[in-house]
This record gives sequence, C-alpha cells and structure tokens, in this order.
Amino acid sequence: MKNTIKTRPELYQETFRPQIHFTARYWDDYRLNPQAHQEGWLNDMNGLVFLDGEYHFFAQRWWSCWLHAVSKDLIHWEELPPAFGKDDKFGGTQSGGAVIDYNNTSGLATGETPVMVAFWSSEDNMRQCISYSNDRGRTWEKYDKNPILVYPERDPKVFWYEPSAKWIMVLYGPPGNSYNLFSSTNLLEWVKIGEPILDMHECPDMFQLPLDGDAGTKKWVVVDGDGSYIIGTFDGINFTAESKKAKGDFGKHFYATMTWNCMPKEDSRRIQVAWMRSELYPVDMPFNQQTTFPCELSLRTCSEGIRLCRYPIREIGLLYSEETAMNDETVNPEDNPLKNVRGESFDIMVEIDTSKTTCEAVVILVRGSEVKYDFKSQILESCGSCIELKPKAGMIQLRILVDRLSVETFGNLGEVSITNCSQASDDEVPLSLNPVGGNVFVKSLTVQRLNSMWSRKVDEGDDL
Repeated sequence: MKNTIKTRPELYQETFRPQIHFTARYWDDYRLNPQAHQEGWLNDMNGLVFLDGEYHFFAQRWWSCWLHAVSKDLIHWEELPPAFGKDDKFGGTQSGGAVIDYNNTSGLATGETPVMVAFWSSEDNMRQCISYSNDRGRTWEKYDKNPILVYPERDPKVFWYEPSAKWIMVLYGPPGNSYNLFSSTNLLEWVKIGEPILDMHECPDMFQLPLDGDAGTKKWVVVDGDGSYIIGTFDGINFTAESKKAKGDFGKHFYATMTWNCMPKEDSRRIQVAWMRSELYPVDMPFNQQTTFPCELSLRTCSEGIRLCRYPIREIGLLYSEETAMNDETVNPEDNPLKNVRGESFDIMVEIDTSKTTCEAVVILVRGSEVKYDFKSQILESCGSCIELKPKAGMIQLRILVDRLSVETFGNLGEVSITNCSQASDDEVPLSLNPVGGNVFVKSLTVQRLNSMWSRKVDEGDDL
C-alpha cells in the first residue's frame, strides 16, 4: 500500500538524506522506510560506464530493476527513471556490468551513437542476459535472443582486452565460490577460458593498474564482492595470482564494489564506489542505503608488499565552501583548534609529525563519531573499526569524510581506508581535535566544509 502522508520534505532535502553520498529517490511511490524492492532502496553497484561526457551510474533495487543516474563531474548526480526491470521470462534483473561497444562488435548499434550494453543475471542464477541502449541510456531494449550465456551463477562483469581484441567476462559461480572467465568477439557469443579464480564471492571486478605510477609496469587486480583483492598477471586466458588475498577496506559497511569502465582517453583513473550496506539507516526517511564517496584506486609498494590504495577523487573540490586551516602548530590537551567549526559535511585532512609529538593518542571527534590514532600501538580506529597504520617518513596523514550518515577515514593517502555508517549528532556541536596524555605536533590541518551535492539544480539546457 502506498504511503498516504500528505506533507513531505522537498526531495533530497530530507532531515537525514546524505549530502555528499548518492542515495536513491522515490518516484510515484512515496513511503517511509522503503525495503529491498521498493522505491528509495539501493544496493549493489551495477554497470558503471562513461559515454559522451556523462558518467553513468546504475545500482540494484534488489533485482526489481536497475536504478540509473548520470553526472558530468562524478559529484552532482541526476537520477533518471529506472533503466530496465524484471519480466515474466527471466524474473528479476540481477547485478552485472556494462560496456560501450564503440566498434559495434555486437551489431546492436542503430545509429552514430555507440551502443551501451548492460549485462545482468536472471533470477534463476543460470542465465546471463543483456539489455542495450542506442540513446545514451535513456531507453533500453532487452536482447530478443537472451540469454547470451547459460552458466551459473551471476554478476557478469565485462571489459575489453586489447592484446587479443576480445571481450572478457568475469562471472561468479562454481566450483564453490569462484570467478570464471569467458571471452567473446561480439558480446553475444561466449566461450569459457582459463582456470577459475578460487576463493572469490559475488560482484567481481577486474582491471589493470600501473605500479607506483609507472605506466610501463602494470599489474592486474581482481576484486571480491567485499572489496578484498588479489594482484597478479593476466594473459587473456588465465589470471595468475602473485599475492595473497588482502582486505580492501577495514570498515563494517563496504560491499558490492565496482569501478567505471570506458573512461575518457584523457583520464586513465580507475574510480571505485561501493554499497554502504547497513541496518543503521534512520527510520522514517523515504530512502534506504547509500553509496561510498567515489575513490581513485592505485597500486603502491608498501612495507608489507603491493597494496591497492583508495583515495577520494579530486572532484570533491567542487563541493568546497568554507576552509579552516593551520600549519606547524603544537596542540596541547586543553586546546581544540576546531572549536569554531560547525556544519554537516566535511573533508578533513591532518598531517602529524610523530617525531615532535609526545601524546599517547590523538582523538578527532566528528559530529558524535570518533577517529583515533594511537602512537604507541600504531592503530587507527574509526567508528570502532581498527587497522594498523605505520608512520611514513615520521608522518601520519589522515583524511576523514564526514556526512550525515557516514564517516570514511583514509590513512597515509589511502594505504588504508575504513568505511562506516554513523548517524551524525547535532550540527551545532563543534568538531574537535585533542591529544591524550601530551602534545601533538600538527604539520598541517585543513577542514573544508562541504556544500550539498544536491544543491546544483539541473540547468534547463542540460540534455539529460
């Protein structure tokens, strides 16, 4: 039954609606506390692609449909009507990826606009299918010869492999929890290749990144549904692991990650978002669940080996409003350099010189949530989640993104990240930075108060 509430807040201006994280909107079915198949719900990331100046974001409404939003800057999003949904033949449209078929290998293009092809699994976890669009994702058709592949189980992610001029599909399925590889020349007919990638569960992603910024030395990364990853090589047939599986994020609310395919040629970044899966979302709101803030991925050689690092994309600067900054100052327990900082959403960056620091720990309070670094144990804690973080050249660098329902913490330029849902306290409560048991030497501290991502109204001239 539809909610019959007669008065409601303006869309995206609701009390607890995140201001720098994407959440789903309602369309015709306004209701509070939407659940998995209802308008306002969001889960797995799907089909992230770039085409003609637009970033496309898709996500599950729990196999009822693919949600769809577009952006020109990865920050300000305009949600479009759902792309496609369940039917009598295939049931629900489960998760998967998407590509832009620039060379029309599929033959599905009907004009000059490259065809966008989305891959999804049917509800029975046996049939892999496609939908396609010839008008930049505004309308969709399900391929009349679906399924394109009959193989269990789900979540097909597809990318172009240039050395062999073939499409590669990574599919979650047997034996046990594994990823299976397939290849195709036309996106419509698929052949199984190579050996399964073992001990991997749901929502696969696979891509290549330069090591330590060296374009001449690249590694392949395979990412699990929970964001954990393995690093290795790929020859177009087999993926060969060169590392043990490592955790990608150390928080409680990080799942169903995906990165953008088909980025513009002048932008080689690999950008990732994830579902902040949690039961902690507030009651009596017309939305449920949110995404992480987009992060750029990089491979860096660290003391423990090669690590996949995550760091907020530079476009966050589009949201900056009021800045608070200090440099080269000693802060004692009685001080609070952030005592005058108030607001709802923040980008906080602090660099600490451990050689000039005498305290046991430093505690940063952000709207009721605590981020703490213990200098003795070298443990970073954020909203109750912990991970070791060693100083780099005597420095500890922390970055904290704060929103109404989340705290995302990054250590040493993204060598570690902690993603957690956390409901913010009153915005009249100031932020605080306090040392415990001594002084902390702050090399630099910058707090950027953030504008809302929803504040940019779509221009009348924008052709969405």
